Amino acid sequence: MGALVAINGPVDANDLPEYPLDEDDNLSGHTFIAWDIDDWLYSDMRSKGTEECRALYFDLIVLSQKQKPVGTLPRDMESLAKWLSVETSRFTRLCDMEYGPLHRWTRCRCGSEIRLMHPRVTKMVLEALSRKHANRARNDAANASKRKERLRITVAQYHADLAKNDAAILWMDEYLVEKGVGYRTAKWIEKAIGAWSAHMMELRGARPR
Repeated sequence: MGALVAINGPVDANDLPEYPLDEDDNLSGHTFIAWDIDDWLYSDMRSKGTEECRALYFDLIVLSQKQKPVGTLPRDMESLAKWLSVETSRFTRLCDMEYGPLHRWTRCRCGSEIRLMHPRVTKMVLEALSRKHANRARNDAANASKRKERLRITVAQYHADLAKNDAAILWMDEYLVEKGVGYRTAKWIEKAIGAWSAHMMELRGARPR
């Protein structure tokens, strides 16, 4: 039995799994896929699928990387066949094979839409997003560190001792970020120093005597 039953057979939409990503989760700039070589080499699809089916199968996986949500495919056979430059009737016959181009693709809920998902592709996409977020977190941390060091150097031109105060630098940096200051001009640095001084005066005033 091919993939057509899994794709077109009767089913209650409420019984379908919810896809773990939505349209806002994207892999913009994503130009490669991390392909599990061992998983593919020892898979039934590779050992039992025809050359044509294997080629179309892989093509669909690549095409799914540019879909919304990423990693899914539409259910429309005509559209899929067009993407693959294959006649719809031929594509349908191939998909009716046990190891056809849509092997292991199944229906899922993507919000109000029903689309197709594949366990291998879903795992691949989730891992790619995890790496993307981890890289962004590392870059953000590095940028924040450099930003605070630049602030420290600038503050030192006004008040050398204040520039040595890590708590003050951190507070002023957060103050400027909250104000949405992109280019930190001398005027904004002076405002941040003034705000820090006012903050410290408030703290001293709030201490019990």
